[in-house]
This record gives sequence, structure tokens and C-alpha cells, in this order.
Amino acid sequence: YRIMLDYDADLVEINPLVITETQDLVALDSKITIDDNALYRHQDLVSALENDPRDMDEDEIIARKYGFTYVKLEGDIGIMGNGAGLTMASMDLVKLYGGRPASFLDIGGGANKERVKAALKILLKRPDIKSIFINIYGGITKCDEVASGIVEAIKETGSDKKIFVRLVGTREEEGRKILVENGIGYFTDDNDAALEAVRAVSSS
Repeated sequence: YRIMLDYDADLVEINPLVITETQDLVALDSKITIDDNALYRHQDLVSALENDPRDMDEDEIIARKYGFTYVKLEGDIGIMGNGAGLTMASMDLVKLYGGRPASFLDIGGGANKERVKAALKILLKRPDIKSIFINIYGGITKCDEVASGIVEAIKETGSDKKIFVRLVGTREEEGRKILVENGIGYFTDDNDAALEAVRAVSSS
């Protein structure tokens, strides 16, 4: 019980637990799973994953470090949003217009510039991704922070991928100005942004 509380575990199990002929208890096997969304609170565990990644690639390790929910898919349009529902809806829009999502990347609420930059770099570095659709609703998350993170990620990676951003909410006008000044596609309607992301792939 203490392990479950201290480490945000989904499961702590000893199975089987046997009693020997001498009445000793022996745990023959055990299993612990940690909530991915809580890993940002347990950097010691993240470090252990980095040193022993097993079946995780570099992108998945980075996503876990920042507490993102990231699923790599086989399409060619990167999808990034804040909130599982919005990110899933963004994938549905891309599919509606004939596109193929290459990722489910949920950066969560309250994302700042550094978190946005780290998330977008994951998608920018993937050679199979041809365009990126970013769908952000700024409540706690501030739109100008999001825009600044997007710009910095592009500059630091030197990527020329086409990026289409639907950005509405808190400090929306400031965010729009940053994106427009840096030549990044800005939209207030997520249908329009998704459609342009699909068209960018079709015309490439």
C-alpha cells in the first residue's frame, strides 16, 4: 500500500506468494506498474528507464520524462494537443479529411514554453512525419507560451516541416502574433488547420 501511494502505482502485486515447509513466506514473482502520467514526479524512475530503456525508443523516453502521453502511429501527419479528448478529436479530423495520423501526443494542461518545445521536437525529428497539426486550447495554458515554444523548437531543430496550429484561448492574440511573424500557419478553426495539414502531405 505504501509503495502504491509513494510511487503513484497502478498495480503492486506479489503472485505467487508461497509458504514453505518451514513456514517461511517467499515471494516467487512480483509486478509493479507506475502511472505514466505521474512519472514527472519520479525522476529517479525516469533515469532508470533512460539507463535501461529495453523496448522504449528515445522519443518515448523523452515523453515519459516530461509526463506527455505519446503513442507513435504509422501515418505521416504529426498530431499534438493538450488534453486527451482534444488530441483524439484532432486525430479524427485528420482522418476525416483523408490523412493518416503519425502520433498521439498529449502535452497536458498548463504546458509552458519548455514543455511545448520538448514535445514538438519529438515530432520534428521524425523523418516519417511530413506535416504537423497542433491543436491547443489555452485555458491554464497560455497561447503566447505555446507559440514561443513552437518557434524555438523549429529554430533549434532547423526543421522545414509544414506546421499548422489551431490556437485559441488565454493570450490568444499575443500567440497569433508570434506565429504569424515567424511564418507559421495559424488558425482559429481546427477543421481548417487539419485540412491544410492533410493537403500539405498530398501536395508534397
